[in-house]
Amino acid sequence: MSEDWAAVSKAINERVNELGWRQRELAERSHVSQAIVREVQHHTVERRRSTRTLESLSTTLGWHPKHLEAVLRGQRPPEVDEPVTDAGDTLWSRLDALEQRLAEITERLDGIESSISTVIDHVRPDR
Repeated sequence: MSEDWAAVSKAINERVNELGWRQRELAERSHVSQAIVREVQHHTVERRRSTRTLESLSTTLGWHPKHLEAVLRGQRPPEVDEPVTDAGDTLWSRLDALEQRLAEITERLDGIESSISTVIDHVRPDR
């Protein structure tokens, strides 16, 4: 399934123009950093964003929480009053993702610690 970040950018820009908002206002209202809003709005960096980021931007712009996610996937955005359902985004799946990310961070830190120890051993041979 392809992701169309250009379509997300276009949708956000059109809606922000309709509302007469500036980028900073969207960032403040959505509690999304202005740097991320800028990247998404101008389609400068194409990377996976948190579903919560897209949900926050969607609801702040007056849309259904899954609106931008649907635009991203080339699907019909849900109506504002449609119920929110997403079985794949349960608390358990979020915890699993966090646990996996924590394991990756721990592995990187172990590598850094090993590298620092090696440097210290070479710099201070009397240790």
